[in-house]
Amino acid sequence: MRPRYLDVLVQQLLDEALQGDGDVLRETALTVQQRDFGGVPGTAMAAPPPSALQRERQRAADIIRLLTLYRPLLDAYVIDFFAEGLWARLPPPWQAALATAAPPQLAGLLGGRGGPGATWPLSLLAFAAAARALAFPRGRPGGAPRPPCQSARLHPLLRRHVKPKKQHEIRRLGKLLQRLSQATGCDHVVDVGAGQGHLSRFLAFGLGLSVTAVEGDGRLAAAAERFDRELLQELGKMGVPGNEGPPRRRQNPPRHPPCALTPRGPRHVAGRLDPGVPWGEFLLPPDPPGPGPLARNPLGGAGGCEGGRRALVTGLHACGDLSPALLRHFARSPAVAAVASVACCYMKLSTVPQPPGCPPGYPLSTSVAALPGHELSYRAREAACHALEEYEGRLDGESGRLRAHCYRAVLETLIRAADPGMKHPGVQTVKKAHALSFPQYARLGLPRVGLDPATVSLDSEAVGAMLDQQHKVVAFFSLTLLLAPLVETLILLDRLLYLREQGFQCALVPLFDPRFSPRNLVLVAARTPLGAVLSGLDEDSGEDEDPAGAEPPGERRGPLAPSAAREPQQK
Repeated sequence: MRPRYLDVLVQQLLDEALQGDGDVLRETALTVQQRDFGGVPGTAMAAPPPSALQRERQRAADIIRLLTLYRPLLDAYVIDFFAEGLWARLPPPWQAALATAAPPQLAGLLGGRGGPGATWPLSLLAFAAAARALAFPRGRPGGAPRPPCQSARLHPLLRRHVKPKKQHEIRRLGKLLQRLSQATGCDHVVDVGAGQGHLSRFLAFGLGLSVTAVEGDGRLAAAAERFDRELLQELGKMGVPGNEGPPRRRQNPPRHPPCALTPRGPRHVAGRLDPGVPWGEFLLPPDPPGPGPLARNPLGGAGGCEGGRRALVTGLHACGDLSPALLRHFARSPAVAAVASVACCYMKLSTVPQPPGCPPGYPLSTSVAALPGHELSYRAREAACHALEEYEGRLDGESGRLRAHCYRAVLETLIRAADPGMKHPGVQTVKKAHALSFPQYARLGLPRVGLDPATVSLDSEAVGAMLDQQHKVVAFFSLTLLLAPLVETLILLDRLLYLREQGFQCALVPLFDPRFSPRNLVLVAARTPLGAVLSGLDEDSGEDEDPAGAEPPGERRGPLAPSAAREPQQK
């Protein structure tokens, strides 16, 4: 049965007088979502409940239908707001409501919690409710999310060089991998795209797992080895491996002190993943190369791994096509017992058409590939990298940062007026743009595209008129953000279906706090049941960062990390 709320979306002729029924419509949409996608059961149905595969296929089809209806909004660049008249493309009732909406009211629209004094057209409420209902839940399991802090549950030596956001991520993902290790009987982890080795270091020194860290940038692999040596030197100074030495006096000692470290470090390999070869041969030379000689492939044993051992494979924010490559290796390599993948940089995914022998990063599944309209533009995939929760916070606080999009949109108009052949030039981000006047911002941005600010009028009436429409730019961008989680859901759902079609046990889990780790969904797949692994996540979440046990400010090794949300791309 097709969800009824999607049929409501096409009824654009609904009269604005029905605005008062918006809450009823929103509740209807959420009730249907619960009934059709595994939530609280709704009305009894005569037919047997659909399988997980059927539900996920239907969800993908419904997402594509919704994205197709609003494709002009999805594919629009906010920097074209004035140059291409984007505001006029919105339905007139939407324009009237959004033009007078305060930022906190827009925040309520994004979060589905209404807003002080907000009155929205029924069609806009239907659009927002449907987008929220179809997107994967992003809240962290096991209790209310906490703000970023120094993790008192992570050993002090493992917090060195690591921002609080990353501390949160490596601890949460590390505990998941530990549970996967226990469930599969496999204690060897291959961390692909390991960067400076922060996750690998926690898995090896902190959890005692055997770890191979693979990184395609030789310089990062060399830095990871240096950090390992520093940690081992500190352990040596303490006399006993894993001993923290003489205790320090602390105002707020943690209720759950971190476990002692083991002297067993990860093995670092500089090499890139080749998605077109068997698992045991997947390494290509690093780019750029590191200072040392190229290590031999540690996964080239007869069983697909050195010594014939099986391996767990993980990638924390594996960029672009790297995440699909990990899933393909898992699917065709029995030596890979399980995979835990956290994706990012969806705009870097390859899409059809591709050269022979080079499968695309999207779509992976036959289910999604067969659906008309499944294609996602670069702009749509780039939008999926934005952080709805972070922008909602800016709206709630009426942050000065909200003016950045308007500045860039005005600048785009001036650039095209000066050179009609120039579109979306690479201005890139102007630091602290929100703290500048527009002329100051433009004088920094125009030279980056080869234009002389002295030849462009920066304080004309036309420029002033555009700057006065900042609230409309903010409202338009807020609408595009409503679709961002849907695009991410479709991409991840495609990967889930790819694994489900081949009979693997798999699940998508909101593992991190989305307020400061926007790419917070981890795709977990294994050749054995995942029930015990997933049921233990609530327990791990309850043990997570304890604000009462966080280090006092004077003992922190660095300031709290700024919001991890991806800044809107300044082209």
